[in-house]
Amino acid sequence: MKTISIIGTGLIGGSAALDIRKAGFATHLVGVDHNPQNADQAVDLGLVDQVLPLAEAAALSDLILVAIPVSAIQKLLPSLLDMVPPQTVVIDLGSTKSLLCDAVREHPNRAQFVAAHPIAGTEYSGPTAALEGLYQGKMNIICEKELSSDHALSTAEDLFSTLGLKTIYMQPEEHDKHVAYVSHLSHVSSFLLGLTVLDVEKDERNIFTLAGSGFASTVRLAKSSPDMWAPIFEQNAHFLSHALAEYIKHLQQFHQCLLNGDTDQLYQMMQQANQIRPVLDGIAQVSPVK
Repeated sequence: MKTISIIGTGLIGGSAALDIRKAGFATHLVGVDHNPQNADQAVDLGLVDQVLPLAEAAALSDLILVAIPVSAIQKLLPSLLDMVPPQTVVIDLGSTKSLLCDAVREHPNRAQFVAAHPIAGTEYSGPTAALEGLYQGKMNIICEKELSSDHALSTAEDLFSTLGLKTIYMQPEEHDKHVAYVSHLSHVSSFLLGLTVLDVEKDERNIFTLAGSGFASTVRLAKSSPDMWAPIFEQNAHFLSHALAEYIKHLQQFHQCLLNGDTDQLYQMMQQANQIRPVLDGIAQVSPVK
């Protein structure tokens, strides 16, 4: 691979750039970023060799990775596919897939596009958050592979293998439904737990002196970027609303047990929740914590 352009030089794009460079998967890395500070940092940190306007970067790229908020990806993809050369492959790395795939399903250059979601990240953002090995051992999902050309699909698979990702294949709706439960709901929970504690902290200034590692690990995701997560929640509102309804039902049941003093039922609920342990152990085995 000669030239790879990365649209969005933050955590997701920047981390990919680090491992692409380390593996020698590209000879030249180009950044595209509407934020001048991010663009400068990406060059200074060695994530990319240079930053160019989108049209210039697209014209000289063999492969383009799109790592910006999903609402921006949805708007950009049709025009990006309009401007790329015939052999250029475009891969998006967004956390939702249905609306993004809908945006280009009938595009004449759809075959040059691969819809993907590497399930990796941290609560930090921007070029300084980029990490070597972020994707190592993590899962990656490709959607609508049947609509991508053999060249585009094999290019994407080679890239993801280089990054250390394990790729599986799904349709967009199936993807969005599953990530609503295992990813998006956990972020909502963390954001709202943070809000709840902050509300109490206004009147009880010592509350954070009592916060231990359990609180820190549970609320960690509340530090995630709203610029990235608000569009994700918006685009996956249908499935996320169903996940939230289920979650609220369990919260209400737990609340009622507290009010009723029903300790036996509380114990049973927690015992049932313990059944998640082997699932988490399995995740830890295939996706080591970075």
